[in-house]
Amino acid sequence: MKIRKLKITQVRSVIGSTQRKKRTIEAIGLRKINHSVVHKDTQNIRGMIKKVKELVAVDEVKEK
Repeated sequence: MKIRKLKITQVRSVIGSTQRKKRTIEAIGLRKINHSVVHKDTQNIRGMIKKVKELVAVDEVKEK
């Protein structure tokens, strides 16, 4: 069984966002616009993405 991974990219600024959204972006590991991180596809990560969906873009990483 392959573990799926997600590439999460910040596409919008956190300026003007609530403190909760800023902390969620930080918890995901994003620092600035166009910064990307790769995480395992888990329920926790999916929940964080859902809370900041207007600030990030998500792509599935294909395993080789």
